[in-house]
Amino acid sequence: MQLKNKRIAVLAENNYEPRELWCPRYRLEEEGAEVHILGTGAAAYSSKQGLEVQVDHNVADVKAEDYDGVVIPGGYAPDAMRRHKPLIDFVRNLFDQGRVVAYICHAGWVAASADIVRGKRVTSFASIRDDMVNAGADWVDEPVVRDGNLISSRVPSDLPAFHRTLIEALAEG
Repeated sequence: MQLKNKRIAVLAENNYEPRELWCPRYRLEEEGAEVHILGTGAAAYSSKQGLEVQVDHNVADVKAEDYDGVVIPGGYAPDAMRRHKPLIDFVRNLFDQGRVVAYICHAGWVAASADIVRGKRVTSFASIRDDMVNAGADWVDEPVVRDGNLISSRVPSDLPAFHRTLIEALAEG
């Protein structure tokens, strides 16, 4: 129970990748964290395969300082997430406060839109490499990359390394 008394947000939007939302959620809960699913307005969202997740709060109604970190799942959801100003502000505020921001796959788009990858060593799904580089990141092709309080991974098969790094970072804070 390394994460007892930690509160973590997991972001949700339609067309999320289910393994990248549910696996981190359950892994963090196993370590004792309180996990909240935050959305952009709907009460529930569907994954790319139709798996529904219920939202605990609208991201516009919470404060970054109430969370120790955030997990941003990929899939196609980040394309919608990055257009929602309160969500982008939430991610940027967490990052600026030195709290953990972790993303996987296409969720690098959210980090790029929040302008938190500039000068950072990161990874992502390979197809958005150019977007990450154009946002000022030093992009590498590795299963998980941690640069300070920013953690990134490429694909669902990287989840074991992602979880280990995420839990370690959250336990430090």
